[in-house]
Amino acid sequence: MSEPQLTHLDESGAARMVDVADKDVTVRSATATGRVDLSPQCVALLRGEGMPKGDALAVARVAGILGAKRTPDLIPLCHPISLSGVTLDLDVDDAGVAVRATARSTDRTGVEMEALTAVCVACLTLVDMTKAVDPRSVISAVRVETKTGGKTGAWTR
Repeated sequence: MSEPQLTHLDESGAARMVDVADKDVTVRSATATGRVDLSPQCVALLRGEGMPKGDALAVARVAGILGAKRTPDLIPLCHPISLSGVTLDLDVDDAGVAVRATARSTDRTGVEMEALTAVCVACLTLVDMTKAVDPRSVISAVRVETKTGGKTGAWTR
């Protein structure tokens, strides 16, 4: 068995875009999560629709979906793929907002980066929408939770 290698580097160590032409087209999905920790005052405003900049959760949801669609523009070696769907859920809890994104595609490469980008953009948007009330917010725990499809099949954290 050969040692694992970084696929975005060629034999000389130079960055490259992986050639996926010979990969099978399969249904692929990935779910990523993250969170924004916020002050109790900010959480209360989110729960009561009282944020100075408007509905922060709705804006973050749309921003996350748009972020997933723009992943190859933001991450240099990501392939542009045809997304068949992106869902973004935001759950306000006593400590902040939990963010969960699922991206789906029928293509030759996975959608982990799209799910992660959706989460990151949604979290960044929440920070932007809440910073006037809570300048100490923290984005944390961004990670892939599951993926399906492709040669490696299903994976769960």
